[in-house]
Amino acid sequence: MNRELKRVVFVIMAMFVSLLVSSSTIQVLAADELGRDPRNVRSVYDAYKTQRGAILIDGTPIAYSEASDDNFRFLRIYENPMYSAITGFFSFYQGATGLESSMNSFLTGKNSSQFFEQVNALLSGNPVTGASVELTIDPVVQKAAWDALGKLKGAVVALDPKTGNIIAMVSKPGFDANRLAVHDGITSGNNYAELLADTSSPLVNKAISGTLYAPGSVFKILVAAAAIESGKYTAESTLPNPVKYKLPGTNTFIQNSGEGKCGGKATVSIADALRFSCNIPFAQLGVELGQEAIRDQAEKFGFGKTVEIPLRSTASVYPENMDDAQTAMSSFGQFDVRVTPLQIAMMSAAIANKGKIMKPNLIENVVSANLSSLFAPSPQEYASPISESTASAVRNMMIDAVARGVSSNASIKGITVAGKTGTAQNGKGEPYTLWFTGFAPAENPQVVVAVVIEDGGGQGQGGRGNTLAAPIAKKVIQAVLRK
Repeated sequence: MNRELKRVVFVIMAMFVSLLVSSSTIQVLAADELGRDPRNVRSVYDAYKTQRGAILIDGTPIAYSEASDDNFRFLRIYENPMYSAITGFFSFYQGATGLESSMNSFLTGKNSSQFFEQVNALLSGNPVTGASVELTIDPVVQKAAWDALGKLKGAVVALDPKTGNIIAMVSKPGFDANRLAVHDGITSGNNYAELLADTSSPLVNKAISGTLYAPGSVFKILVAAAAIESGKYTAESTLPNPVKYKLPGTNTFIQNSGEGKCGGKATVSIADALRFSCNIPFAQLGVELGQEAIRDQAEKFGFGKTVEIPLRSTASVYPENMDDAQTAMSSFGQFDVRVTPLQIAMMSAAIANKGKIMKPNLIENVVSANLSSLFAPSPQEYASPISESTASAVRNMMIDAVARGVSSNASIKGITVAGKTGTAQNGKGEPYTLWFTGFAPAENPQVVVAVVIEDGGGQGQGGRGNTLAAPIAKKVIQAVLRK
């Protein structure tokens, strides 16, 4: 064989190998990811050929398929809008969102772990039945969070800090997914257009995504942790305590809420600044620490990263390239700091769990039609952003904030609650964003909660985190502790 022919043979063989590798990668290794892609309309079409698996809470379906008398064969049914942010929707016309999208390969029986079922279906001629997905959500806690938010717009996340399991996730307003699951294209399209046009964004899971929120004073927890982690400060380290503070390099002054000193003395400790939620001490502390130290701490908590629970969260943001004035503003959760409620819950979970964050998770078990377990996530550590001693110091500050400070409306008789409120500004004349985050019982936490309320809770700039968000968190905590 001459040299030129050998080269041709070699090129042809390389092409066949490349084709084999690429097709194997697409059909086997990337099959699950492609099946979850919301742009993959073919997966939605194919899904109607089989009975889609149910999404369950405590064994009770919250989303399931029942036989229909049309060409689609099955109609997707949703039991309660209370779960709409979690389940999302499954529609022949609009595709899939939420768990209907992220767990689609399991629900349709096409996950690689269901290979033998697929082979058996091929040989028998009977279609595969999708697997059921059991969630970590506690229905009692979910309902408590849903009811506590009432008609307010916002979100609640509650999780177990020891495992990372999410026991409640509420986003309001919710939506009726049955309006999109209908088999009439005109009706489904009109309903979808109406939901998209709704300025309150019911299709967005505000707990993990959408337009992120300014955190306001709940961000002070992170800055306090960064200060103690630096080794240069303790909870009792003091800062100057003026009535006004001129932002470096500007002619702009900031004040504390109430426009007075923080505790009335010439200096104030970091612990008291957190307890009374004072802006000026944290602005000064942020400038002293520097933006890099705060950003480093934020990234250790998870800022800048998405988390798959398996719903994919939007990454929270701590801004870059700030001057000292902007750094000062960012140090009490203003300027361009933006977060999800899930990120704030993860931050509090680190304080509650001795410095460790367990990976947030919504899936308890995935069970095939023959009742075999296909996927049952075990708790896993997500990050260790702070030391145990720092976690203890910040926890004590948060206990004081509820027991003797401005986060008092989260207090529960006979229970030690650790927490922090926030009231974030959103521009001149704009309503505030209201927050609470915390955990209980503080000495042995069973639940971490993050609550956010949009549009000042209907009170414009008159709403406060302690007035509206803290009582909601209290009801969620009580629902957990009463079980």
